[in-house]
Amino acid sequence: MAAGPQKDWDPGAYGRFRDLRFRPALDLFQALPDLPAGDVIDLGCGDGVAAGLLGRLGRGLTGVDASPAMLGRARAAGGYDRLIEADIASWAPENGPALIYSNAVLHWVKDHEALLPRLADMLVPGGVLAVQVPHQNNAPSHRVWLSLVDEMFPGAHDTASGPGVLLPADYHRILSPLGRLSLWETEYYQTLPAEGDGHPVRRFTEATFARPVLASLAPDDRARLIAAYEAVMDKAYPRGRDGTVLFPFRRLFFTLQV
Repeated sequence: MAAGPQKDWDPGAYGRFRDLRFRPALDLFQALPDLPAGDVIDLGCGDGVAAGLLGRLGRGLTGVDASPAMLGRARAAGGYDRLIEADIASWAPENGPALIYSNAVLHWVKDHEALLPRLADMLVPGGVLAVQVPHQNNAPSHRVWLSLVDEMFPGAHDTASGPGVLLPADYHRILSPLGRLSLWETEYYQTLPAEGDGHPVRRFTEATFARPVLASLAPDDRARLIAAYEAVMDKAYPRGRDGTVLFPFRRLFFTLQV
């Protein structure tokens, strides 16, 4: 994870929907092309959700993350040969890896125009950059957080400072000259469980996309924002009789073999 200027990530809140967050990690792993000899980097490894998958490759495995709390969870879970606390924007490996695998983290890092070619250049010949990022910012689940905080508490949060993803055409333009590119999107229809203390979509988004928004507010203002957000979510994502919500969530993937 990218820690950013806010307080550290909460592994417990993030892990609340671990199974749903694991599915895209698995889909990215299953799409990997054949790899040359070399080690594997789990870039933005978080709590180590992908360690078991990447361990199947039988390579040296290094996890890189900016969050001490998440790295603590990854260390406790095991599976890595090495864990490094580092900012992805400036991190560089000691030796060229065969695979840089980055699941649900690069949307927190700015300037993909420069970042992605730099990561690709780190790979050994034939190496692979494999990336998955949420592509959900235009959906009500995400944009309502920003519209409400801007309306209710003007100036409290810089809405341009949060996670961002380019258009697929932009990734194609940046990456296709660098190697063999495969680029796709998947929309997951996730069933979120009933929550006694809030709307399921709020509980899903508050540990990730909404984390910096909520961190920018005082407790009373935070409670007001959450109440307003939940009122909109009840209309945008109605709860079933059992309290569950069917939640469409779009993700963007690519693999680049250099």
